This record gives sequence, C-alpha cells and structure tokens, in this order.
Amino acid sequence: MRGGDFSLSLGTSSKPVVVYGLSTEGYRIASAIAARGHKVSLIDESARMAIMLKPEITKTYPTVSSLLEDEPLLELEPVDVAIKMASYVFFSPKVRKTGQDVRADISSKLRDAVRSISPGTSIVFTLPTGIGGNTENIALIEHLTGFVIGSDIYYYYMPITSLSEINQPDLLVGSSSSNKNDLHLLGLIQDLPETQDSNIVDIYSAELAHVIRILEHYTGLASTLEVCKQTRSSEFPSQVLQNRYGDLYIDEISNGLYDLRVVASSLSGAGPLAYLVNGTIKGIEGYVKHLIDRLRLVLKKAELKASRTRVIIAWTLDQNEMKGDKIELFSTMESRLKDYIGDVERRPGSSLDIYPTDKNTVVIACSKDDFSAISKTNSHNLDMIIMKANPVCEAKVHE
Repeated sequence: MRGGDFSLSLGTSSKPVVVYGLSTEGYRIASAIAARGHKVSLIDESARMAIMLKPEITKTYPTVSSLLEDEPLLELEPVDVAIKMASYVFFSPKVRKTGQDVRADISSKLRDAVRSISPGTSIVFTLPTGIGGNTENIALIEHLTGFVIGSDIYYYYMPITSLSEINQPDLLVGSSSSNKNDLHLLGLIQDLPETQDSNIVDIYSAELAHVIRILEHYTGLASTLEVCKQTRSSEFPSQVLQNRYGDLYIDEISNGLYDLRVVASSLSGAGPLAYLVNGTIKGIEGYVKHLIDRLRLVLKKAELKASRTRVIIAWTLDQNEMKGDKIELFSTMESRLKDYIGDVERRPGSSLDIYPTDKNTVVIACSKDDFSAISKTNSHNLDMIIMKANPVCEAKVHE
C-alpha cells in the first residue's frame, strides 16, 4: 500500500492526535499533522504536561529548540485526558540512557504513554527496535491496557532516522494487522520528508528493512574509518584519502550509532550478523581514540606541549534529538581529551569567537557546517590549528 494524496479522506473533525515526546522528531511529526488541520497535543514527558499545538504556533516556531528558547504561553491540558481522547499516539520520546538502561527507560515511558489509551487508538512507535523488539512492545502494551492489539487497539512501527544521505525510496511502516487506519496513517504522515513515499507492510518485514538500511550505510563507513587508521605517519595526511573523505565528519558518522546498538542488543548468539554489527559499532566508537592519537601527532610535529594547549570542540549538537548517540559520543570525546589536554570546551562553529590567549588553540571541526562556520568567523585572524574530525583527521595551521 503506497502513500498518496489522502487530503480528501482526512477531515478536521477526526479525533485528536497525540505525540508523546518533546523531541526534535516528535515536534516535526506534530507540526506536520497540525498544519493539516488536526488537533494535536504534544506531550513533554519530563514535565508531564500536554501542549496544545496549533498551526500558528508551528509557523512561529519551526523547531522545538526555538519553541523552548522563547517559552511562549501555550494552552495546556492533562496528559491522561489528551491520551484518552487520541486516535493516534506517536511515541517519540528523548532517550538519554545508555547500555542496559536503555530498554528500561523506553519501557517506562511507553507505560506512561499507553496507560490511558481508549479502544480504537493506534500507537505509532518511532524508535528503532532491532529484530523482534516490537513483539516485546506489543506484549507490554497488551499487559498494561488489557486490550488486544489488532482488534481493540492497533500498533505501528515507523522508525524515524536522520540518515538523509541514504538512497532510500520508501519508508516501510510496519502494521500489526491490516485495517482501515492504515490509509489514514499514511495521510497523517505524508508531509514528513522521511515518509513521503511510504508502504504499509507487516512489522517483521519493517524491522528487517530498517536493519538492512542501517547496515548498508554504516558497515561501509566503519570500513572506511578502519582503513584510514592505517595511514602511516610519513604520509599523514594522505592527499588521496583527504580528497575523497575530507567532508565525512563524525557528526554524520555517528548518526546511526543508537540504531546499531539496538540491533546488536536484539541479536542472540555469535553468528556472522552479530560480528558484523558489533564490529561496525567498535569501528565508530574507536574513532575517538584515533582522533586523539592524530592530535598527539599534530602537536608533536608542531612542537607544542599539551599543557600549553587548549582544545575547542566545534560541534553543533541538537540537545532535543530523540536519540542521544551524538551527545554521548561528544561526552566521550570531551572526557578523553581532558585526560590528555585538560583545557577542553565545546562551542558551535557558528559562535566560535576566539580571542588571544597564552595557550595554543586547536579547534576540532565535527561537521561540515561547523567547519564552514569556522571559516567565516574572525577566528582565522588568530594563530591556531584547525583539525577536521573526518577519517584522515586533516589538520591545518591558520596564521
């Protein structure tokens, strides 16, 4: 079943929609649905309140970050009332736990999101689950609500990802059972960039398709990182590799780290797929050590002491992203750099105003946009080293 123009079948008189999670992705979903004339409530899971999201609000505040920064007066309603009245509940919370705590954190928020749902409600789960994860979600929902999914309520799997570079013609939305709500859901989400060409399939097929999509992209990236680590110091940086991979930054590389970890946790045994997934994760996580090793080499070549050096990590992070993989990777980078350098801070490339200091300055650009922003600031008038967080860790001295 393919998405199309469903505007004729979507009247404004339909029951409200709830988006559970004040995340970047959740706000994007809520804004797109509100723009089509539907009543939408956006739930801030940390504050336990439901925000009535009207079209004029989404026009004034195009992102959740702008909404939170301005703190406008908004119409609120009780969370339980909003969920009880909803026809669809999109589950898009911010996840900041790591390791074994991730599943418990998601389960706790899912409990909160479904405890007040009514018969006929459709639940749309937008986090990746790996292989078989939706079976656990369905069992939990049925246990908590007493409803049977497929007859009393409905469940969909729609993993939202930021892999914009992937040539993916369709988003396969997993459905617990074919029902009349399928067409309506495709109509609700058709304005989202990720879902403009969507198909409804069974949930297991959607799980496998998402895993394949992730691995097709990231096994190649991990291989690139591992090979570039073999660059000899006498060839550093390799011009050929620099020309080919110079614009591949850690910001893009780390986009799917959460997804990979979820896939890894869903696998049992030690077969080829587990080796492939775990090897890819190690390749990405090991990049931080590689970057610091290259930084040591740069300082050695420039005859600079670590004690007389400060490092600025130029990385524009979205603190409201649904998945906290980039935030976690930055924390790891910051911690390990402080073990070596001591004087480390983070600033977005767009606000990188560097003033004279008695220390040598190294700026690590972690995305293409941050590097471009650095080049446009007045910081290029100061003596400093700009290092790209790409596979070859290219470093240039500005003076």
